Amino acid sequence: MAVVSAGAAQDSSSSAAEGREGGTPAIETRELRKQFGRIVALTGLTMTVRRGEVFGFLGPNGAGKTTAVKLLLGLSRPSAGEGRVLGAPIGDLATRQRIGYLPELFRYQGWMTAREVLALHCELARLPRSGWPAALDEALGLVGLADRSNDRVETFSKGMQQRLGLGVALLGQPELVVLDEPTSALDPVGRQDVREIIRSLRDRGVTVFLNSHLLTEVERVCDRVAIVDKGRVVAELAMSEVRRESGVGIRAAGLDPAAIELAGQYGPARFDGEWLTVDGIAEDRVPALVAQLVAAGAAIHAVMPSRSTLEERFLALLGTEEPTGPAEPPGSRKDDP
Repeated sequence: MAVVSAGAAQDSSSSAAEGREGGTPAIETRELRKQFGRIVALTGLTMTVRRGEVFGFLGPNGAGKTTAVKLLLGLSRPSAGEGRVLGAPIGDLATRQRIGYLPELFRYQGWMTAREVLALHCELARLPRSGWPAALDEALGLVGLADRSNDRVETFSKGMQQRLGLGVALLGQPELVVLDEPTSALDPVGRQDVREIIRSLRDRGVTVFLNSHLLTEVERVCDRVAIVDKGRVVAELAMSEVRRESGVGIRAAGLDPAAIELAGQYGPARFDGEWLTVDGIAEDRVPALVAQLVAAGAAIHAVMPSRSTLEERFLALLGTEEPTGPAEPPGSRKDDP
C-alpha cells in the first residue's frame, strides 16, 4: 500500500501570494548527494521550486529522479548536502502532513471500496474525523470517482486505480503535491482530466512537483522544468521561454545558395531540399522573407509556423540529439502515445 501524507487546509490566496512575491521556496536543495555503497545515485542536486508553481522534474532512466523524490519526502536520508521543503529541513515529520504524494507504483487492497481507501488515508494523515465526509466527497469528485465510491478496488481498471491514487494524494488540501507519472495509465480523456486538476491546484496556490517521462504532458501544464542527468540538474527552463522560441518552415522549390543565405539574415536557416526552416524569426517578418524569396525566383508551396519543443531541448541538453538528416516537415510531430 502506498503511504501518503496530506496536509491540513490553508488559505490558498495567501499561499499563492507568497509564491509570487518571492517568499520561502516550496523546495530548495543545495548539493544534495546520495550514495549507496559504491553507487552514487545523486552527485549534487541543486534546484529551487517556487511556491504555487507546477514544476516538472525530467531526466533519463538512472538520472536519480526517484532517489531525489525519496529524499525530498523524507523516505531516505542524504549522504551529503542539504535541502528544505516548505521551509523545514527535509525529513521533518510535521511537514509531511502538508504534502500529498502519488507514487508511480502503488496498490490498494482489492476488497476495499474507494471510499474506504480514502478513509484509511485520512486516518494515516491524522485528519480531523469530523472533516472526513467532506474530504472524501471532494477527493472523489475531483478525480471523477464519485459514482464508484462504494465499488471495490478489485473491480477498477488500472486507469481508475490511478485516479484513486491521485485522490489520496489530494486529501486534506496539501500545500505541496508530488506526482510521479500521474498520467501513465490513463487514456487521453483521463490525461486531460489530470491536467485540469493540476491547473486547478496551481490556481489555489498549491505547488505541484511533477515527475514524468511524457514530455508533451509536462509541456502543457508546467511553469518551469529541471532536467537532471547523472545526479545533477543540467538546466532549469521556463516553459514560457521555450514556447516563445518560434520559427517558420517554408516548403519551396528553386532555392539557390544565395536565397538560402538571404533567409539566414532572418535567423539560423537550413534547407533539406524541400523545406527551408528559419529559427527565431519574428512572426511579423515572415511575409517580408517570403516576398524576398519569391523575388529571388523561388516557388513557395507552403508556409507553416514551427516552434521549439521541450523534447528538442531535452535531447539537446543531454547530448542525444537525433542524427542530422532530412528535416521533419513543420506540423508533422505527433504527441507521445
